[in-house]
Amino acid sequence: MHLSIIALVFGVVFIAELPDKSMFASLALSARYRKIYVWLGVAAAFLVHVIIAVTAGRLLRLLPRQPLEIIVGLLFLAGAGLLLFGKDEDESDEAVKLARETDRYKHTFLKVFATSFAVIFLGEWGDITQIVTANYAAKYHSALSVGLGAVLGLWSVAAVGIFLGSKLLDKVPGRTVQKVTGVALLIFAIFSIYHGISS
Repeated sequence: MHLSIIALVFGVVFIAELPDKSMFASLALSARYRKIYVWLGVAAAFLVHVIIAVTAGRLLRLLPRQPLEIIVGLLFLAGAGLLLFGKDEDESDEAVKLARETDRYKHTFLKVFATSFAVIFLGEWGDITQIVTANYAAKYHSALSVGLGAVLGLWSVAAVGIFLGSKLLDKVPGRTVQKVTGVALLIFAIFSIYHGISS
């Protein structure tokens, strides 16, 4: 395990996930259901997504080093483009609607856990954090470090959304966080593509 890789992946994933619909969905679910039940369901869904992303990244590692660096760089570039130039959407409205659809369920642990798991599991497919996690798993030789950093980042954002709620969202503009993450991914893209071309 490499602490530097864990810290890097944690930081990028945490920042990228802050303005995401999953945080708003977690927030909306926690307003209706017991917070710890919601967090456990959300955390389980994130864990499954990280396992899938790390596995996909490890499969990319089967490519020769030079094409791998270029592909990883292009994927980072695509992620940066989505964050920097993508359509501004109010993901909070979409997440609140999704959470409202779950109101008919009783508040038992199993139902809240399953609902929270399903909302996040379905909502995270193709998400920027999943792409970033797969890229880091392809780039670095420590799948465990990448997976741990990503899981801790996602679990932390879920905890912030569920336990601190809208207080934080009022102070941190989502679009600003998106732009900062986009710039960070652009830097990673340039570095990976340059390294792939020059090696």
